[in-house]
Amino acid sequence: MFIAQAHRFPHEFWRYLIGSLLVIIASIVGQIPLLIALLMENGIDSFAGDSQQMMASLDPNLLTFLMLFSFAVGFLGLFGALRGLHQQSFKSVTTTRKRVDWKRILFGFSLVAIFTIVVTFIDYQTNPAHYELNFKPIPFLILFVIAVIFVPIQTSLEEYVFRGYLMQGFGLLAKNRWFPLLMTSLIFGGLHFFNPEVGQMGNVIMVYYIGTGLFLGIMTLMDEGMELSLGFHAGNNLIGVLLVTADWTAFQSESILKDISEPTAGADVLFPVLIIYPIFLLIMAKVYGWKNWKEKLFGKINIPETQLEAEN
Repeated sequence: MFIAQAHRFPHEFWRYLIGSLLVIIASIVGQIPLLIALLMENGIDSFAGDSQQMMASLDPNLLTFLMLFSFAVGFLGLFGALRGLHQQSFKSVTTTRKRVDWKRILFGFSLVAIFTIVVTFIDYQTNPAHYELNFKPIPFLILFVIAVIFVPIQTSLEEYVFRGYLMQGFGLLAKNRWFPLLMTSLIFGGLHFFNPEVGQMGNVIMVYYIGTGLFLGIMTLMDEGMELSLGFHAGNNLIGVLLVTADWTAFQSESILKDISEPTAGADVLFPVLIIYPIFLLIMAKVYGWKNWKEKLFGKINIPETQLEAEN
């Protein structure tokens, strides 16, 4: 099974702690170009001021590229952790199948992409005063190239760290499935606490971030692999970056539309978590024949006896 297969590799929990630290250090190193660009544009004194204002001083496409670049460097940290600390392949932290199922990745991507496009179009038609057309052909084309290359890198790193690497690490530590599902979701959501959206909409939006982590984790455990979550996360972020931007979001991009409405956190935060995500899970369950939900989400991690004997 997805968590249990990591038992074939060195898996003492201290390795996961050091591996996580390697990813963090690599990501911080990857932020150096952004810091240099901000320093050159604003001067060193501006670092004591409003970070959002500093970010806005950069060209949106340059800012998008530099923010996403750190995730590419972060992947080097994850590669070092898997190879150096665990002697583990990316495939074994991706899926239980013989090979990565790209059709599943495409299905997850398409499901959320189509939904996001349709919902955004309906909202734009229903509430046109909430948007202004932001489309500029050349800047958008540059954004498109940057986003298509780097957004999947960003989302894939997050999936590999939380739904892959740490899901397996916490699972082998606790010898069950609910603990890694809960822990990875809380950490995933918690890391979004410093996003500008939280400052604008309040702490209630953490329900959305933690709920999204739970949704992606359930998807991974039920399907015994990360392919659906890889595709879904990439589709969600990529289409979001290309379609709509706002002054109060983490990414101010050269997207097609700009949301100029006053940000509020209410039903629009709870609706995806309580209604849309369960519907998506039911669709995936129907397509891929998911069964035995209780065991897959709350059951124990069963390590083959041959592996236990080899360890002892």
